[in-house]
Amino acid sequence: MKRILVTGGAGFIGSHIVDLLVTRGYDVIVFDNESTGKREYVNDAAEFVHGDVGEATELSAVFARGVDAVLHIAGQASIRLSFADPTEDLTVNTLGTINILQQCIAYRVPRLLFASSMTIYGNAVIVPTPEDAAPAPVNYYAVTKYAAERYVHITAERKDLDFTLNATSLRMFNVYGERQSLSNPYQGVLAIFVGNLIRGEPINIHSDGEQSRDFVYIADVARAWVDALENPATYGQVINLGTGVDSSINRLCDIVLKAFGHTRASYSVNYHPAQPGDMRRSLADITRAKTLLNWQPTMALDEGLARTIAWARGGQ
Repeated sequence: MKRILVTGGAGFIGSHIVDLLVTRGYDVIVFDNESTGKREYVNDAAEFVHGDVGEATELSAVFARGVDAVLHIAGQASIRLSFADPTEDLTVNTLGTINILQQCIAYRVPRLLFASSMTIYGNAVIVPTPEDAAPAPVNYYAVTKYAAERYVHITAERKDLDFTLNATSLRMFNVYGERQSLSNPYQGVLAIFVGNLIRGEPINIHSDGEQSRDFVYIADVARAWVDALENPATYGQVINLGTGVDSSINRLCDIVLKAFGHTRASYSVNYHPAQPGDMRRSLADITRAKTLLNWQPTMALDEGLARTIAWARGGQ
């Protein structure tokens, strides 16, 4: 396995995965429409192709050159935007994934890794939540990601294909770290808070701030992706990528404020009603990742946040 196509490879998560692929000696093609990704984040050793997963002809031109595996990370990742424009959300996340699958079939690509999401679980009854928990999406974004995930696995299980498509879905929890956008108000609560502090803007928290998330550092996530690539134990599997530890939004806010010399008493922090589609608690059971990948996160939240904030304050 040598040539790897990474959709969304100029984005926050994708670019870190590309860096690690290059380090491990893979030939990488990055396919990205730069809607949220940045060309400057693309590793110099990777080839960049500007394109959109919604355009089958653009995808076909890349697949026709020969691809050994696809890491499909491109997508619309904002819950708020999914409510504002559900058609676009469906087009990018679900139909874009179908386009990838059709190209994999046409060019007999044997390996596909899909960027799935913890939002699929919704307000889970079982916490920490294992992969076999019943999906219960509570927002449009989660619906499109779950639909795409099922398209991936149903396609891989088809008996009428004349080749074997080994697919893996990685359900990522709240990924954070360097290169996360500090100016996008729709995704990445840590980056939103840091951007607020850098620009001297108030911090806005929806609900009471005691809702919690499982924050996992980008380097740990990238390692899981690349470790899974040629690991047969992951074929056909859905795998959580989190830490197994959740933190409240209030705690996250306090850590960020402290890094800038503030507290909630000295800085403007405003509380608002919960937004549509918000989940109260999100926490991963990572037993499967430990078992199949021999993987577990190594970055503690406080240290990961310190590194991310240092990057942000250093002008990115």
